Amino acid sequence: MAAPAAAPAPAPLALESLLQKPIYQMTPAEAGRYIQHMHQAEPDLRKRIAAIGRQNIGQPYKLNLLGEFPYQLHDSLPMFSLTESDCVVFAEHTYAMALSRSWEEFFWMLQRIRYKDGVVGVASRNHYTEVDWNINNNWLLTDVSAVLGGATGPSYALTVDRARFLKTRHQTDSTLPVQISREFFVPADQVNLAVAQLRDGDLVNVISTRKGEFWASHVGLVVVGADGRRNFLNSAEPQVREESFDAFVARTRAREQRNAGAGRTGQQLAGFKFLRLNDNIVVPPALPQPRPGAL
Repeated sequence: MAAPAAAPAPAPLALESLLQKPIYQMTPAEAGRYIQHMHQAEPDLRKRIAAIGRQNIGQPYKLNLLGEFPYQLHDSLPMFSLTESDCVVFAEHTYAMALSRSWEEFFWMLQRIRYKDGVVGVASRNHYTEVDWNINNNWLLTDVSAVLGGATGPSYALTVDRARFLKTRHQTDSTLPVQISREFFVPADQVNLAVAQLRDGDLVNVISTRKGEFWASHVGLVVVGADGRRNFLNSAEPQVREESFDAFVARTRAREQRNAGAGRTGQQLAGFKFLRLNDNIVVPPALPQPRPGAL
């Protein structure tokens, strides 16, 4: 007996209707059409980054969203998600879409941004913002925190033990050495002086501190409002939003006060690192994906 005929695929949305749809409600096919359209309709990369990021306002926030499944089986988290984001996923997807002309190029670009040299794997993922993500994507962005913070601006020492992290968090053995770096940042009370010098598409690292330790706890994008004011476009509970830096600082300080009132020693906002989108971006080729060895 012959199998029943498959139902015809629904007709694709007209472009005008597609452009009214937030990215997090698009199918991959629709996102591919949107990416292609944006590359043609907005030739200015900075404006394209801002427009694509804003097209995702309202996207639900979810922490610990992505992994290497099914390429690796250390967890069951997938390699991409359009429906939800955390702060890093939101930034990575926005940059990758803005730099691409098709779904296939976007998926490749996403891995090029997310992994050292574009080599997929938990050990090569850019886990640490300051010394992995920022450094391995210096073809895309340049850290200008020391310039914006001034010669006497604050800094902190960061010690990263990747081998210990990979073993305890991902049950993955590694011989990566311990790394120590010195990281500069702009104090929270000087943020408006610094962001006035930034433009659409620049990257923000939020620097937090707790018990004497400092780290990048959150990331997002700089976007310019209609009034010329620099805003913070970021994915945080409960969803992607665009807000002023003053509003972000006030919201963070309010949370700190609630923690203190409840007797909790929570993290505190120290300041911001800023990375400027490079003027002449040449995307480096990804290294060949090594053949996995036998266990």
